[in-house]
Amino acid sequence: MDPNNACDPDAGLFGLDTPPESADLHLLAIPWDATTSYRDGTRHGPAAILRASHQLDMYDRALEVTHLESIAMIDPPPEIVALGPEARAHAEVVIAAAGRETPTTRPHMDAVNRLSERLNAWVRAETSARLEEGRWVGIVGGEHSVPLGAIQAIASRHPGLGILHIDAHADLRRAYEGFSNSHASIMDNVLRRCPEVARLVQVGIRDLCDEEANAIAEAGPRVRTFFDRDLADRSFAGEPWAATIAAILEPLPEEVYVSFDIDGLSPDLCPNTGTPVPGGLTYNQAVALITALGRSGRRIVGFDLCEVAPSRVDPTDEWDGNVGARVLYQLCGWTLRTQGRIVPGIGGGNSITSTDVDR
Repeated sequence: MDPNNACDPDAGLFGLDTPPESADLHLLAIPWDATTSYRDGTRHGPAAILRASHQLDMYDRALEVTHLESIAMIDPPPEIVALGPEARAHAEVVIAAAGRETPTTRPHMDAVNRLSERLNAWVRAETSARLEEGRWVGIVGGEHSVPLGAIQAIASRHPGLGILHIDAHADLRRAYEGFSNSHASIMDNVLRRCPEVARLVQVGIRDLCDEEANAIAEAGPRVRTFFDRDLADRSFAGEPWAATIAAILEPLPEEVYVSFDIDGLSPDLCPNTGTPVPGGLTYNQAVALITALGRSGRRIVGFDLCEVAPSRVDPTDEWDGNVGARVLYQLCGWTLRTQGRIVPGIGGGNSITSTDVDR
């Protein structure tokens, strides 16, 4: 891959053709949007990001790299992909009934929950296998329910793990519309099913219900939520974003998993995401936060990027995928950097491949 020339349209993510067996970082692409309730489309997120990534210039001054290497994007097998449309068909019956449990909707709720657990089990097994090989794993969704299995696998190997959660929503509902593995319940599932997670730090939250507000209050120091309105008030009072970032990072332990729902950004950056909300982080604020995390001495041990969705009206509009590809590049780069797989130095520096450093 020549980072100075046009990308082969058949190339892999970021124009790379790294064979999976040679890659340090595996990205599991999960085209799943069974429980998205406002509007669907996030199942097309991985493909939209892949397409848009081909026009991304990879020279990055903050990362101090000319380009990244040693990354492979992995598609799930057909039998796992097929679970998504099946689950969505069941979910639509429930969504059409406004999530009410009735003798008609209950079997469909159960079917969605059963299929979601099959996906979780597959993601956990695939993540665990790659961790055993000494690789790192990122999840590219798909709706925000899909990384649960990966978080379980990573947390089991990193007790005391912290999660940096960027999102418009707290995702702390026990269930939503009867779906226990809802996109609105991912962090509730993490807190209940991943006891190794010591701290959840949420950033940009601006839509939540009573149940979630109570969950935050009852969690004590395990959950620290930086609400979007509070972030705005700090800015209006003159606090520099760098100082706010320092406050956000302070509760996080040495090892961190980043869970990035694209709707944590301002909706002009992700207009087609499933549940857009006014407010949110600018792109530069988000990148500055990830950069500060990477420079803080902490290690990023895994991540997900979810809820990217392409335009439903204009298939040539790649704006959401464009933004998603750039956020993903930052997550990949800082994961490799904090794990010692990048040689800093803009004058020709790039990521170290697996042949350069033993796992």
